[in-house]
Amino acid sequence: MADTDRPPNTFLRAKLRLAFVFLVFAATSTAFAGAQPIRARQGIVVSASTIASQTGAQVLRDGGNAVDAAIATAFALAVTHPTAGNIGGGGFLVYRSGEGVAEAYDFRETAPAAANEMMFLKDGKYDAERHHRGHRAVGVPGTVAGLHMAWRDHGKLPWARLVAPAIKLARDCFVVSIDFAESLRGELDAMRPFAASISQFSKNGTPYRDGEVLKQGDLARTLERIAAEGPAGFYRGETARLIEKEMRDNGGLITRADLAAYQARKREPVRGSYRGYEILSMPPPSSGGVAIIEALNILEGYDLRASGYGSAQSLHSIAEAMRRAFADRAANLGDPDFNPQMPLVKLMSKDYARQLRAGIDPARASVSSPATFTWPAESRETTHLSVVDAQRNAVSLTYTLEYAYGSHIVVSGGGFLLNNEMGDFNAGPGITTAGGLVGTQPNLAAPGKRMLSSMSPTIVTKDGKLFMVTGSPGGRTIISTVLLTLLNVIDFGMSAQDAVDAGRIHHQWLPDRINFERNTISPDTRALLTAKGHVLKETEAQGLAEVIISDNGRGILEAGVDQREADGGAAVQDLGPSGTP
Repeated sequence: MADTDRPPNTFLRAKLRLAFVFLVFAATSTAFAGAQPIRARQGIVVSASTIASQTGAQVLRDGGNAVDAAIATAFALAVTHPTAGNIGGGGFLVYRSGEGVAEAYDFRETAPAAANEMMFLKDGKYDAERHHRGHRAVGVPGTVAGLHMAWRDHGKLPWARLVAPAIKLARDCFVVSIDFAESLRGELDAMRPFAASISQFSKNGTPYRDGEVLKQGDLARTLERIAAEGPAGFYRGETARLIEKEMRDNGGLITRADLAAYQARKREPVRGSYRGYEILSMPPPSSGGVAIIEALNILEGYDLRASGYGSAQSLHSIAEAMRRAFADRAANLGDPDFNPQMPLVKLMSKDYARQLRAGIDPARASVSSPATFTWPAESRETTHLSVVDAQRNAVSLTYTLEYAYGSHIVVSGGGFLLNNEMGDFNAGPGITTAGGLVGTQPNLAAPGKRMLSSMSPTIVTKDGKLFMVTGSPGGRTIISTVLLTLLNVIDFGMSAQDAVDAGRIHHQWLPDRINFERNTISPDTRALLTAKGHVLKETEAQGLAEVIISDNGRGILEAGVDQREADGGAAVQDLGPSGTP
């Protein structure tokens, strides 16, 4: 296909659908409405890229399981959704077998050996450029190691078979969508300092247009090494040499020794309960699971269904629970290998939740003190995928480059983007300000340390059976978005699609305010919340949740696809004689 060939009007239809959804959104107290969930009896994959979801569904049809499909989808996202899909970043995967065995895979990036807690200071003062920009902001990537560990434990199909679709997409091309073209155009200036990035994601500096095709030959060759050699094809040999050269030539810190030393970690999921449902989520260095369970424990003491979806009283209770969970997140959580004394049992206990709930005034907002904890901004440019197969094995996987397109640095000759996750470490010791910096000890940079994350891949069970798979991108708002999808389904009885479509709020302790998606809260409800002392701020779309619900009574899976971006989609394993779902 020539690079000027255009597909049928698929993307135009997607854009028109999105425009219609926004019209509905503007007329209701729900962010998006009207879409029906995708349903299947066997297996289903939902991600931020329809192409990637289709890749995963085909793996299910070919006899693979949920882990196989998640791995194939993740590698495809590294090609078709490079704003967050990656092999140069890291993330987390929560797995639950159909028999009930649950495991968590931590492939968060680590600090290189040359890192230290003072590295983001210049002449004793905080330097934001050092913290978030350039080659020194790159952490040692974990994605390839983590995906391979999950495959080694649970995969059915050959590793090379799972990487092959991504190789084909990179080598032979895929069609650039409207949203992808707009995304690339918006980031092109940030890429201009890096010749390999401009070469990869533009036509000699000219932005791609929707309907054109993108080929990524260097990326295909890197993926071929990974397919043939597993993690050694990334952390050793030619790819490691290319990464080290990129670092050495541009003042970065990562060496081949750092790459060879990288290890993914298998961890125990954190577990909680909420109104008879079991919550399985990611432990530290993700803060998401702990914060979600803490917030749910607080909210269990309120009858949210009786107070009503979207009511001032429900939103007040939810915001106050978020406020307290985020304060504890900032004060206590970090890499468990460096912080063995984190009070996780206390933070996730029902008794502690009762203490926190006792301090909530139903008629008045609490006050967050700027003398306590806050933290630097985290990018919303993460991505999430959810998979369930016919045996009801389930995967919830969230991974990221941090900012959109990470550091904007493509490894010369390697064809893949590098993260800027070092920016998720705290700014420096003792630096905690009302302006957004934090200097608490648990999350200061150190060699080999994993930076704290908000990623919250989560699986829910009921009576020992799979009930729900959820997760989202969104930086700090991930925790709030995932929490709300759980409340929408469990408390308010929503379908997977309605739970994803519903408007979202976010309170993160500091700044002391409720952020809410445009038109999510009615004017009357805003007035009632303001009267309680809440500060409200209208924001753009929050998160991109990907939800699957298992209706065990009918034997049906139901997926909710977030329409806040047009490229996402679900694909099902079930196919009829004509090849259609």
